[in-house]
Amino acid sequence: MRQKPSKTADEEGVEIPSEQLNPDTLRRLIQEFVSRDGADWDQVGCTLDDKVEQVLRQLKTGRAKIVFDRKTQTANFVACPK
Repeated sequence: MRQKPSKTADEEGVEIPSEQLNPDTLRRLIQEFVSRDGADWDQVGCTLDDKVEQVLRQLKTGRAKIVFDRKTQTANFVACPK
């Protein structure tokens, strides 16, 4: 049976520690991420700022992390299992 080749770091992305980012840069990164799908957060009962705060809390508690995808040149927030 042939083994599937393991992914390299380039394919998997690079984890970016949120505490190493300037707080304004981090906030703008989160704002861009949560608004990617075009959601109108007011229609679901929260504001963009509410959603940003939720992501910030998840980062601080270790329930999420930032991963930069070198191939697509985008940063994503990934849930971490607890």
